[in-house]
Amino acid sequence: MSLDIDTKGQTQSTQPGIEEVMDPAPVVIRDNYRGSGKLQGKTALITGGDSGIGRSVAVHFAREGADVAIVYLNEGQDANDTKAMVEAEGKNCLLIQGDIRDEAFCKEAVRQTVSEFGKLNILVNNAAEQHPKENVDEISPDQLSDTFATNIFSFFYFTQAAMPHLAEGDNIINTTSITAYRGSPSLLDYSSTKGAIVAYTRSLAGNLAEKGIRVNAVAPGPIWTPLIPSTFDSERVKEFGKDTPFKRPGQPCEVATCYVFLASEDASYMSGQVLHPNGGQVING
Repeated sequence: MSLDIDTKGQTQSTQPGIEEVMDPAPVVIRDNYRGSGKLQGKTALITGGDSGIGRSVAVHFAREGADVAIVYLNEGQDANDTKAMVEAEGKNCLLIQGDIRDEAFCKEAVRQTVSEFGKLNILVNNAAEQHPKENVDEISPDQLSDTFATNIFSFFYFTQAAMPHLAEGDNIINTTSITAYRGSPSLLDYSSTKGAIVAYTRSLAGNLAEKGIRVNAVAPGPIWTPLIPSTFDSERVKEFGKDTPFKRPGQPCEVATCYVFLASEDASYMSGQVLHPNGGQVING
């Protein structure tokens, strides 16, 4: 299976974007990926699980034996497509629609997950938004508030709601970004939230170590997801990922395996760490 991609400069008008209309479609899971029961009997809750990295994580988790609840904003068809993919793996998928900027909704999403599956073992804080601005004075108070509410406040809300249900051996995985380490001049607020996620991951890992709950993160580089054509103009999309050593954007399937590793017993001695699937870019941290 080739993972090379011609992004064709396509764009979408609204975030977080629709995977159904992307051409070519992102690669969700490799044909030759073989599950081995690494997550058998587990239940996972994934924010932004309808498309992109979140969809790929959901399908990989299912192939490894987990039931999955996915939280999405308004992308109903994408969410249903992901549900069908999870169910094709022989596992159950609960769809939960709502706005993760709302603390009450986050609590309700956790409640529904536990009500449906009887437990929660893996929390994946993944959903995010980004809005490029060339100058710092172009970032409005509303944009700043929304970006932080989605990208980091929701991580606190979901973690707080999940804690009564998590036990020794369970884990939390947060999605940060390469921009947390190298910055991004046109994504000032987004990259700031991603830096906050790194600090949050490290701090929470120390806080929960005595409970035996592991907390780690993944910092993707340029990955072909709906957020890209719904964020950037045609020229930027055409060049997306070409500045990496691999000279191409990554596919969601090249990132999701990091989450499988961190969620499984293979990573039993890892907490407070960040994995870097980013096309060969060397990041110190």
